[in-house]
Amino acid sequence: MENIINKLSGILWSSPLIIISLGVGIIFTILTRFVQLRLIKDMVKLLFSGKSSEAGVSSFQALSVALSGRVGTGNIAGTATAIAYGGPGAVFWMWLIAFFGASTAYVESTLAQIYKVKQDGQYRGGPAYYIEKGLGWKWYGILFAIATAIALTLLMPGVQANSIALGLETAFGVKPWITGLIVVALLSLIIFGGIKRIANVAQVVVPFMAIGYILVSLIVIAFNISELPHVFKQIFASAFALDSAFGGIVGSAIAWGVKRGIYSNEAGQGTGPHAAAAAEVSHPAKQGLVQAFSVYIDTLLVCSATAFMILITGMYNTELETDAPEKTYIVENIPGVEPGPGYTQAAVETIFPGFGAGFVSIALFFFAFTTIMAYYYMAETNIVYLTRGKKNAKWATFCIRLVILASVFYGSIKTATIAWTLGDIGLGVMVWLNLFAIILLLKPSLIALKDYEQQKKEGKDPIFDSQKLGIKNADFWEDYSKRENKQDAS
Repeated sequence: MENIINKLSGILWSSPLIIISLGVGIIFTILTRFVQLRLIKDMVKLLFSGKSSEAGVSSFQALSVALSGRVGTGNIAGTATAIAYGGPGAVFWMWLIAFFGASTAYVESTLAQIYKVKQDGQYRGGPAYYIEKGLGWKWYGILFAIATAIALTLLMPGVQANSIALGLETAFGVKPWITGLIVVALLSLIIFGGIKRIANVAQVVVPFMAIGYILVSLIVIAFNISELPHVFKQIFASAFALDSAFGGIVGSAIAWGVKRGIYSNEAGQGTGPHAAAAAEVSHPAKQGLVQAFSVYIDTLLVCSATAFMILITGMYNTELETDAPEKTYIVENIPGVEPGPGYTQAAVETIFPGFGAGFVSIALFFFAFTTIMAYYYMAETNIVYLTRGKKNAKWATFCIRLVILASVFYGSIKTATIAWTLGDIGLGVMVWLNLFAIILLLKPSLIALKDYEQQKKEGKDPIFDSQKLGIKNADFWEDYSKRENKQDAS
């Protein structure tokens, strides 16, 4: 059974997925006319515009919830792993996939806004909704919702919790069961308050954790500033096989950089659109642009902070991937340290002796905890989609809260390697289903972008009218434009 599961995971996350994800990003970039560059000023401005309402959250809160999912342990462990197996050149390919991924994030998040609904007094949306309403394939939306609910409720939260428990035990000697109880208690206070409470916590914690982490990285870089030009040279040279040491593994650099970049920034995975749909905005493109910028924050800022700390201090190993039983290293600067948080710990220790382990464990706590929060919200959205209009729908939501809390506690005290694999399978199914859907649904997102830019040129604050633009089944926006027209008439 374990072999079957591993093979299935390998198929889902094989080279075709990497190629398709990168290809989709490039095509979307061309068709949106490099929206991630042209409208970057709008992205930043829109981050802080708009307010929350009874039904929705502000653009910044929606961004924070989405970043809760994007910025996770992968920003520390994933970046280190990319360097461990792909060398410094992998960082360049992470940057590249983030650049193209920003256009993908725009498309999927704009679609989430176009096809969102107001359900039980809250905005709901995401791939399951735009698959059903945009493509008219309800069975396909159900399939996506089931895969998401299983992966993000039952499997992946426990693994994130285990990262927290191991980090705190290593750094401070806290028993895993104590950590489990603390995390469960904190998580209970948040998730039982719904999206509003999740958003309120995320908008405070996410900026705090990201800024704190980047600040420490800047201090480490400042103490080694003379090495910075060499690091940039090494990244670009090894990315294009121009480096004598790493030139022979350029294929690994591309594979690991793209793979970890996709895994970290989540563009195209279908996770970010859940939070995007909850935003209170007057035009879908507004939140699409905000979510595009979140990819930059995740990879170009947080992942880069990890990469520069590791590379500028030289606290890493790069392994040559072979079939030989013994490991062969191109670089082995820290013997015995496995790829992952240990690289970042060693880098921080060079400047702050005795501080590295504690700092990274605290960073992992915030990164992993906010990721679990985001997992819950995404899972809840899909459970609500599956149970809408049915009796005892509230009980289903209550049950998944209990399931995720149980998964978190169990993961804190015991983890199974197979759980990672099963979680990857669930996430892999989400990615394949979502990529196919957004390719077929590209047109409405392009129409929305063109309309947004046209209204901006006319000096207006863009307001979306789906019927005027010929976009069908955007029920929320049909009602929205009617209300706006009535107000204008009065």
